[in-house]
Amino acid sequence: MSIHDGAQLSQAIRKKAGEFSRLTEGIDENTASRAPSDRWSPKQIVSHLCGSERAGFMPAIRAFLDKETPLIDIIAEDPFFTENRSRMTLTQLLSEFEGKYGGIADLIAVLSDKQLGRRAHVPLFKDTPMGEYPTLADFVSGLEWHIGFHIDHMKEILQALGVAPKS
Repeated sequence: MSIHDGAQLSQAIRKKAGEFSRLTEGIDENTASRAPSDRWSPKQIVSHLCGSERAGFMPAIRAFLDKETPLIDIIAEDPFFTENRSRMTLTQLLSEFEGKYGGIADLIAVLSDKQLGRRAHVPLFKDTPMGEYPTLADFVSGLEWHIGFHIDHMKEILQALGVAPKS
């Protein structure tokens, strides 16, 4: 891994986050709060991508850097849609999303080979190609994949709500 790879990872996160943000342009508050039966609303998808309200994914990234093989316990399929977030507008949630991923991209861009190669124990990833002990570079690539997954998810939800998603 090289510093150039950190820059590439940073750029990839920014690109995918920008793609997600553009997809949500023009969604009104009523639509953003609606959800098809047994599915998430657009606001819940954004909240999920932000991670926990108090910290998001940055503490996990910091743990890779600050500890030797830290345990990172990720809760899958939690929308993190708190009462506070339910009162936020879609624009406010998107601002939080953009800020969190912008911060991740800023940090990753300047990390060394050694830092990007640090490992953590992530039990949730046991049955994935990354494996249970991903590097920080793998973890960040996973975040990029995760945003992409929810771009497709958002398109499905918008179609189910009768809204033509932006491409």
